Amino acid sequence: MGRKHKKIVPLAGLCALVLWSLAWPSAAKKPKIVFDQESWDFGKVKQGETLKHEFIFKNAGDAVLNIKSVETSCGCAAALVSKKQLEPGQEGRVKVSFSTAGYGGKVVKFIYLDSDDPNQPRVQFKIAANIETPPQPRIEISPYTVDIGLVLEDEPLEAEVVIQNRGELELAVECDHKTASFSSRDKPLSFPLKIAAGKEKKIRMKVTLPNRLGIFREFIQFKSNDPTRQVMSFSIAGYITTLALVQEFLAKHKKT
Repeated sequence: MGRKHKKIVPLAGLCALVLWSLAWPSAAKKPKIVFDQESWDFGKVKQGETLKHEFIFKNAGDAVLNIKSVETSCGCAAALVSKKQLEPGQEGRVKVSFSTAGYGGKVVKFIYLDSDDPNQPRVQFKIAANIETPPQPRIEISPYTVDIGLVLEDEPLEAEVVIQNRGELELAVECDHKTASFSSRDKPLSFPLKIAAGKEKKIRMKVTLPNRLGIFREFIQFKSNDPTRQVMSFSIAGYITTLALVQEFLAKHKKT
């Protein structure tokens, strides 16, 4: 009985070793994505240029590499992959295009590539550029929104906004609102409003919203010759009620 047991154990171990050796090669094979570079700096460029670059990658594994998707951090940058499947040893390219229109200064954008590489399913790489802009006006509005709280029906909504020119050329601002009036230092204001480089203008506005009750948010648009922000919005929010409702509310709480 003991001799038979000694013969069975080595045979079972040998079978397990054979099965393991047969399964191991297929289980060990996997793709591996490798990039030559994961960032590119275009340096100084002129505003309005369209920048292009190719990132080269390779399948350094021993199984087919499948590219699932390529995404960018914003719609201004586009990326295309040369092929979706790469055999071991094959190279692929990610072609990136970036429009600098409307941008200025140091800009960084990211590209994300997803694949079936088990060790690196998502690769992030980036492009950068220092975009030089020509002299131009640059509009800033502060604040962007105001909550004026409770307002009685048919009373004008009043708010102040400061318009700044942070550019190098004169800023011209237009505003067209059906029920709004504008003033500056208690004097009626007419458009276009001209603001010199580095200067600002405080504007007081009155807006009427006839036949409106309840919660409201009214938007006022300012249009300018700033090439990067030709339209900017300012909003007034609050709650419109009637005098009768206010009196009813006060009488009710006076009794309690």
